[in-house]
Amino acid sequence: MKWVLKYIFDVVMSLVGLICLSPVLLVVAVVVKAQMPDGPVIFTQKRVGKNGKLFTMYKFRTMQVNHGGSSISVAGENRITPLGQRLRKYKIDELPELWNILKGDMSFVGPRPDVPGYADKLEGKNRLILHLRPGITGPASLKYRNEEELLATVEDPIAYNDNIIYPDKVRLNLYYYENYSFLKDIQMIFCTVLGRKMHYAGEII
Repeated sequence: MKWVLKYIFDVVMSLVGLICLSPVLLVVAVVVKAQMPDGPVIFTQKRVGKNGKLFTMYKFRTMQVNHGGSSISVAGENRITPLGQRLRKYKIDELPELWNILKGDMSFVGPRPDVPGYADKLEGKNRLILHLRPGITGPASLKYRNEEELLATVEDPIAYNDNIIYPDKVRLNLYYYENYSFLKDIQMIFCTVLGRKMHYAGEII
């Protein structure tokens, strides 16, 4: 029943969000096209969804076309445009994901959708995370809200992500699955919007 309530909330609120934020979406789309005319307004990428199925995720484009970089983003990278940095800072680039939520590909709260290659590494009990719809925000997203800035301070961002950050995200996401609370979902949404921290899984995220 708790997962049904979560799904109904996602569908209703994503529809409301798309309707209410349609003027904002239009303005951002125009600005992106005006300042980054060399490519599409919407960035699309295959991500791993519920039960390991791939889906197409939609975001406002924040990077240069044909940047050829890795899937790990680091603050200050040249491939991220000045406008893209501002969109990322305020999470505006993720507004098109409301369409993913309405379609049932994603949820407001859950693990961030991984690119193929990471979810494949999940083993044993950790694979329970794949029963969840990926989310725009979640406990791991809150804890690592400044992930790009953190990765910019280490010598090998990819190794640090793979060996430190990603395993910790898996731990938090598994805790979320095993201790799901609709009220915690609401709290995480508010903390994401307001930029606040909260107590979760015995720590402050």
